[in-house]
Amino acid sequence: MTQQKNGLVKSGGTQEKRRGHRAEAVRSWLAYYGNLAISLTCIIVVWYLAAHWVDDSFKFPMIEDILGKMGYALGDMYVWRSLAITMRRVTVGVFWGAVIGFPIGAAMGFSKLAMYTLAPFINSLRQIPTMSWVPLAVVWFGLGDGPTIFIIAFQATFNVLLATVGAVQEISPDYYNAARSMGASGWGTVTDVVFPSSMAGLVTGLRVSIGSAWGAVV
Repeated sequence: MTQQKNGLVKSGGTQEKRRGHRAEAVRSWLAYYGNLAISLTCIIVVWYLAAHWVDDSFKFPMIEDILGKMGYALGDMYVWRSLAITMRRVTVGVFWGAVIGFPIGAAMGFSKLAMYTLAPFINSLRQIPTMSWVPLAVVWFGLGDGPTIFIIAFQATFNVLLATVGAVQEISPDYYNAARSMGASGWGTVTDVVFPSSMAGLVTGLRVSIGSAWGAVV
């Protein structure tokens, strides 16, 4: 009987913790989106008052006109097709940036030889303004999606590479020692320690790359 009571108490405590976590998640969600809604409402109100105070749509367009045009654009299939083309370019460019940048970043973070060998070339290329590559991209890939995807992939490669290098360099030496003590080889250490631990850097690099890709699309 005592064991059954203890089991019931533990299960009740676990359920209470789950309810507490759910309630906290709901409060956090409501706080975030509530503050977002309040901020957007304040921006719209200030814009409305300022636009009507200026009373010149050429200098300061009315917020109601902007919202009306946005509603019209959402019903235009040409806008959706253009958005789909843009999304494809961003997705493909960021994908190739991750494919190229992640393994190079993992190698540079894990191996000093790779770092000393590749760092001068990486730093030299990274200092060149992205827009300087546009004429060459047009010559290499012609008109169309090619130049845009190249520019996005170029930016994404360095974002993912640098984030991955930082993530690999932050891995505790204890993980390497634990893997070696269990008989892991050099490649086993890479696959079991380096790659899993560098996923956070990959995700960070992808987030930064997706943000910068929208600027490159233009």
